[in-house]
Amino acid sequence: MPAAPTRSAPSLNNLAATVVLIGLVVAGAWSINALGINLATIADSFDNALNFAQRMFPLDFPPPGETLSLIAETLAIVFLATLLSVVLSIPLSLAAARATARNRWSQGTTRTLIVLARAIPDLVLAIIFLRMFGLGPTAGILAMGVHSVGMVAKLYADAIEELDDGPRQSIESAGTTRRQQIAAAIPQVLMPQVIATALHRFDINLRTSVLLGYVGVGGIGLAISESLRVLDYQRGMALALIVLLLCIVIELISGGIRAAIMRRSGGAVVGGTWVDRVLNRGRVTGAGDVTLTPPWTTERLRRFGAYALVIVLTVLSFARVDLSFSALWSGLLDLPQTLALFFPPSTGGAFSTLIEQLLVTIQIALAATLLGAILALPIGILAARNVVANKFVHGFFRMVIVVIRGIPELILAIIFVVISGLGGIAGTLALAVGAVGLLSKLIADSLEETDTEVQDALRTAGASEAQIFFSATLRQAAPAFVAHTMYLLDTNIRSATLLGVVGAGGVGFLLLNASRVNQFEVVTMILILMVAVVLIVEALSMWLRRTVR
Repeated sequence: MPAAPTRSAPSLNNLAATVVLIGLVVAGAWSINALGINLATIADSFDNALNFAQRMFPLDFPPPGETLSLIAETLAIVFLATLLSVVLSIPLSLAAARATARNRWSQGTTRTLIVLARAIPDLVLAIIFLRMFGLGPTAGILAMGVHSVGMVAKLYADAIEELDDGPRQSIESAGTTRRQQIAAAIPQVLMPQVIATALHRFDINLRTSVLLGYVGVGGIGLAISESLRVLDYQRGMALALIVLLLCIVIELISGGIRAAIMRRSGGAVVGGTWVDRVLNRGRVTGAGDVTLTPPWTTERLRRFGAYALVIVLTVLSFARVDLSFSALWSGLLDLPQTLALFFPPSTGGAFSTLIEQLLVTIQIALAATLLGAILALPIGILAARNVVANKFVHGFFRMVIVVIRGIPELILAIIFVVISGLGGIAGTLALAVGAVGLLSKLIADSLEETDTEVQDALRTAGASEAQIFFSATLRQAAPAFVAHTMYLLDTNIRSATLLGVVGAGGVGFLLLNASRVNQFEVVTMILILMVAVVLIVEALSMWLRRTVR
């Protein structure tokens, strides 16, 4: 009898989760209809697509020297922003993780700061920093760096909490201080996660840098905005192609590095601090002696080379972007006056317009998520190695995913704005295409991570491949698919806001206009509305993930 209530609660939660998921699908379909997305609309835009293609070709690439300079500046900005996020995230993650936090109050406060960093769009941060430090790379580096903390610090904190706390507790029992416990027990197994997450964030920041070019940050993004502002599609699309190729190359390189790091981390040295591991000191020989000056092995050279490379890239990046530390210090001193411009929040006498455009932003996100999920599901299935045995088929679709993921959503939005006109249709189509790259990969990875023993058991029992897929593989991956789709909705709400800067509909267009006419109090009001929506979606997503797990 006591077991009955335990079984009934999950069933009620599952029923509620099913209703919510059906409601989200219905809301997505309603949004598609409300935005006017249909086959007739797409067909009517076909002539515009042909005209755009004619005006785009032949592509007008900048001279090689100018091209290399733009690429170098963009990579320098992205590298420094990612490095800043890692430097800020490590202490924050230690304060946010249960095993290393000083107390519950500090842990909760730090977690709140991390959530806020993720909730505030980097575009809004760029507007604030541009006001403080003027046009140039400084604002972009700080905006992307601070915003990246929301993701990087969260992943670092989650990784720390998932570690075996036994080594730290053993060191604590020896009477060591908290700082000594952290230095000795945490970084030794966390370092691979630190590097892998930083590489992933570098990919994201590279795409973001294109968007920030529209508000005055340097690099290729600024060059694209200047070209398209004068309707020079030949130069603008040539630069966009460079960004696409750059994103694909960087993703392939970082993906390979992440895979290699994770493979080697399984055999990592488990003793000593990270400094000991980098210098490879304190190794115990077969005779039981400790060697303080070990030989330069291949592994030691690899570690030393990696850290030396980071230092060299940091120096080169600082030299390329030519940061003015005097201007940075002056901007920091003016921080109180700058923040005073953003308060108190105000609607600027256009509250109804703000709410209307916020609703459009939500509609764009819902519609794009539904369309993206419909397109991504078959592609993700065909890209899974354990579902499609033919290596050429799943290899082809894996490459399709890489190419689509390499296209920044801002570039897609610009193309769709030219083809379909200003408004929510362009933003929805851009996010839907971009969603295919993200969601397809997550679906394929989730299918490949399912328990193969269950599938082999059904295969031994005589089940067909189709029966195995629907009864075992897809069923196991269904909770992950729900979680990935909710993550996509969360991402699309943020992206839909940002794409508004190029006329792709939603509240982002009002955000950019408010910043251009110095109505910074309106920027704050829009930010408050956006953060409220993001937090609601994130809470709903967390509940759904727990329920359908």
